[in-house]
Amino acid sequence: MVYDVIIVGAGIVGLATGVKLLEKKPSLKIIYLEKEDEIAKHQTGNNSGVIHSGVYYKPGSLKAENCTRGYNMLLEFCRKNEVNFDICGKIILAASNKEIPLMNNIYERGIKNGLKGLQILKPEEIKEIEPYAAGVAAIKVPQTGIIDYKEVSCKYLEISQNYNAEISFNQKLENILIKNNLCEVITNSRTFVGKSVVTCTGLFSDRVAKLTHPELDFRLIPFRGEYYKLKKGAKQLVRNLIYPVPDPSFPFLGVHFTRMIDNEVECGPNAVLSFKREGYNKTSFNMRDTFETFSWAGFHKIIAKNWKTGLGEFYRSYSKAAFVKALQKLVPDIKAEDLDDGGSGVRAQACMKDGRLLDDFYIIENEKIVHVCNAPSPAATASLSIGNYAAEKVIAKLC
Repeated sequence: MVYDVIIVGAGIVGLATGVKLLEKKPSLKIIYLEKEDEIAKHQTGNNSGVIHSGVYYKPGSLKAENCTRGYNMLLEFCRKNEVNFDICGKIILAASNKEIPLMNNIYERGIKNGLKGLQILKPEEIKEIEPYAAGVAAIKVPQTGIIDYKEVSCKYLEISQNYNAEISFNQKLENILIKNNLCEVITNSRTFVGKSVVTCTGLFSDRVAKLTHPELDFRLIPFRGEYYKLKKGAKQLVRNLIYPVPDPSFPFLGVHFTRMIDNEVECGPNAVLSFKREGYNKTSFNMRDTFETFSWAGFHKIIAKNWKTGLGEFYRSYSKAAFVKALQKLVPDIKAEDLDDGGSGVRAQACMKDGRLLDDFYIIENEKIVHVCNAPSPAATASLSIGNYAAEKVIAKLC
C-alpha cells in the first residue's frame, strides 16, 4: 500500500489535520500512526479542557490568528457533531494595584484580536460573577468555554474513518526517509510508504523534525503541570474559571481555577521542570530527556534568568501549603482541606539556542514533509485551523 498521506501522531492536531485533508479531498488514502495504544493520550488527553478566546496572544501572531479562527471552527464543528461544550466565560484577576497595568495590556490585546464584550470589572462587579474571588480589578472574558478535548479527538477520528482513513497503534517512529520520490516512515514494527508525511508528535516534535531537518535550532523543554481538585463541599467557591494576571517574564499563566465540562473544578497547574518528556509523576526520570535539557545552551540562559521562579515552582510542587497560598490570592477562602490530589500533564516548551522561548506556533516543511514543530496552548482550541493550514501545505505537495 502506498498512502497519499501518513500522519504521525494521533493527538488532536494530527487528527484535525486528517479531517481537513479529507474534507478537501475525500479520495485521499490516509493513515494515522500512533505510538500509544489509544489516541490523545498525552498533551491532548491531559488538557484541562479550556476553549481559549485569544485574549492573551500577541496581535498578528500565529497563535492569535489561529486561535480566533480555530475557536469559531471548533464551535461550529461541535454544534454540527453534537459534542458537548459550555461557553461559560472567565475572569482574569488583578490581585494588587501593581498588576493593573499588566491587566490593561491583556485587555488591549484582546480588543486588537477582535474580542467583543470584554469588560474591566470593579471589585463589587467581580463578586457578582465569582462571589468568593478577591481582586482590585478583573477582565471579564465572555468567549472562554470548557470542553472535553478527548471527546473532540474521538469525533475527529470517527469522521476520518468514515472517509476510510486508517489508524495503526503501537507504531513508534524510528526514521523518515525519502526514496524514489516517496516517503518511507519506519517504525518499531514495519515500514509505511506514502507520497507525503505530516508529523504532529507533541513532546517529541523536535526529535522527529530533526530526522529530516538536522539543522533545527530549538529544543523542547518539558514542564510538568500538577493539579489539585476541589472536594465536593468546596465546589461552590468557584462558579466557572478564575485566572490570575500572568507574569509576562514566565511562559505560563500561573495557578488558576477551572470548572471542567464534568463539573469538577481543577486548581493549578504549577509549572515544574520535568526530567522526562512524558513524566507525570515527581519521580519520573529519563536519562536522554534530562541530558538533552541540561546540555542545551538555551536552557542555561533560561535558568540564569528565571531560577528564582523555577525554585518557587518546585517548592509549590512539594508543599501543599505553598500551593494553597498561591490559590488564596484568587479565592481567599480556599483551605488545604478543600483540595484532593488531581492529575498532571506535561507541556512542551520550545527553547531556542540563544535562550529565547518560542511562544508561537511553528511549522517547517520540505518537498514531501510537514512538521508541526511547536503547538502549545491554545493548539487544542485552534486544532482545526492548524490542521487546515497543514492540509493546504500537503495538498500543494501532492498536486
